[in-house]
Amino acid sequence: MHIDVNNAFLSWTAVDLLNKGYKIDIRNIESIIGGDEQERRGIVLAKSMVAKKKGVKTAETIRDAKRKCNDLKIFPPNHKLYKEMSDKLFDLISNYTPDIEKLSIDECIIDYTKVKNLYGDPIKFAYKLKHEIKEKLGFTVNIGIANNKLCAKMASDFLKPDRVHTLFKDEIVEKMYPLPIEDLYGIGKSSSKRLRDLNINTIEDLAKADPNYLYKYFKNQAERMINSAKGIDDGVINVKRSERECISNSTTTSYNLNSLDDIYKHLYPLVENVCITLRKSNKYTSLVGVILKDKNFKTYSHQRSLKNPTSNTDEVYNIAKELMKELWNEEGIRLVGVSLSKFSNYKTHQISLFEDVKEVESNNELDKVVDKLKDIYGTDIIKKASQLKK
Repeated sequence: MHIDVNNAFLSWTAVDLLNKGYKIDIRNIESIIGGDEQERRGIVLAKSMVAKKKGVKTAETIRDAKRKCNDLKIFPPNHKLYKEMSDKLFDLISNYTPDIEKLSIDECIIDYTKVKNLYGDPIKFAYKLKHEIKEKLGFTVNIGIANNKLCAKMASDFLKPDRVHTLFKDEIVEKMYPLPIEDLYGIGKSSSKRLRDLNINTIEDLAKADPNYLYKYFKNQAERMINSAKGIDDGVINVKRSERECISNSTTTSYNLNSLDDIYKHLYPLVENVCITLRKSNKYTSLVGVILKDKNFKTYSHQRSLKNPTSNTDEVYNIAKELMKELWNEEGIRLVGVSLSKFSNYKTHQISLFEDVKEVESNNELDKVVDKLKDIYGTDIIKKASQLKK
């Protein structure tokens, strides 16, 4: 099940204001949550349905939003409040299952299969959970139910707000195939435009496309895109039992990143930081993940298991670069992140015929020396030549 808060920032602000005696539910008027004027030039972070009907869009400037709504009410973001409301949501859900993968502050995936014998029919349970969230916490959610993560996400994005939708394997042709190609999770504006230029206009068109033909235009992404259109997804629920089970770092940029080179420049220092933390813990990682948030606030993630556990910065960086290349859909990016998990206290190494073992060990020793220099003299004392501006 994919559980997604409807219009989270604005809904949570509305609940908080009502609890403090505010007489108007801002969800029912022309209202927005306005971003930081300095960092993002005053953009719309969230808007009410009333404002949306007037043409207000997420990520547009507050100035443009005001032109569309004469009586627009603007409320500042409150990240402390969002964290509190998010914690309440996940605490409530954890009363039913510990198998929760938090995708972002306002959405998660739960593995219902393991608790189905306890709570019964999934659709009835989803309605029960949805009503409980609304009654106890004051805001609404959409819940998508499916046989895998991708289809659950697609289902929760159907008609909003306050709904339960299913997208089981036998419903894909009926419910998903007729949708426009833009509605497929993971397909951005650039990719959808290119697909339409190839006369691929619906999800069904993509599902039936020739992978060899699409490879010419989308390279390694072609097969993934076709599988997504068919509703195929073998992703598992990634449950983080404690914060120590994952080391992560991310950065939100003050401008949109529009090329892989720009993304890589922001990625390297993030990788370096998480690897330093990993080495200080005397741990090795077997799972590298990356995360992107585009200019429309859509979040995407991708990960890869490693045959050989590592703590080497260059190894992790090269893997993260490959993941970013596979994940990026050519939309402007505002957040880049990297995570390490599946830790071990020792490393095993399966040697390739073409691998220089001495070079691997030399790189590991070099990382340790660089870590010591940074500890003594500061993080800017030494850098890789490849990371310097030409």
